[in-house]
Amino acid sequence: MAYEKFVKKVPGKNAGDIFIYALSTCGWCKKTKNLLSSLGLEYSFVDVDQLSGLAKEEAAAEMTKYNPNGSFPTIILNKKECIVGFQEDRLREVAKDGR
Repeated sequence: MAYEKFVKKVPGKNAGDIFIYALSTCGWCKKTKNLLSSLGLEYSFVDVDQLSGLAKEEAAAEMTKYNPNGSFPTIILNKKECIVGFQEDRLREVAKDGR
């Protein structure tokens, strides 16, 4: 995919595959990233608003497979579960349970 080279990985404890579609200007996206970092979790993210052309189109299309509303942040767990928006309690469960 064209946007893969723009994906950033944050090191930490592996609690499964955590991927965030975010916007660089979104306060809720920043809160989500900060929470995951404070919990010491490994995650990857892409700031969709920093992409252009094919990369942006592909990222948006992939995100809407999980979240048809296209709202941010969109957090994908293990390529199966989707968390939309900042959901602190659910993210703390992921940190605790690893899923």
